[in-house]
Amino acid sequence: MKKVIATSDAPKAVGPYSQAIEANGTLYVSGQIPVNPADGTVPESIEEQSRQALRNVGAILSAAGMTYSDVVKTTVLLADIADFAAMNAVYAEFFTGDKPARACFQVAALPMGVKVEIEAVAVR
Repeated sequence: MKKVIATSDAPKAVGPYSQAIEANGTLYVSGQIPVNPADGTVPESIEEQSRQALRNVGAILSAAGMTYSDVVKTTVLLADIADFAAMNAVYAEFFTGDKPARACFQVAALPMGVKVEIEAVAVR
């Protein structure tokens, strides 16, 4: 069974996709960019952008009744791989127990000119 997960505590989807889909106990969280859902602002630094993107992931996890500890896989997209260490330091603040599997890529560009986008897969 498939269930759409949506929350006003994370940015609205800006295209034909859902914030997340839960199917058979697995939650697929769409890539989250660092937009503050309260006012639409984007922080400047890679650290604050990483923090906001992960907060957005967390809000969606919460809406599904899950936490960061349920995450089994993430994908991090960076506009500049030179930001890896700074993003990684913030990432470690959110994933403190067993760490999920992860891939991290530099991409040519991200929506709204942001520096980072993070997607996640979580399992009950």
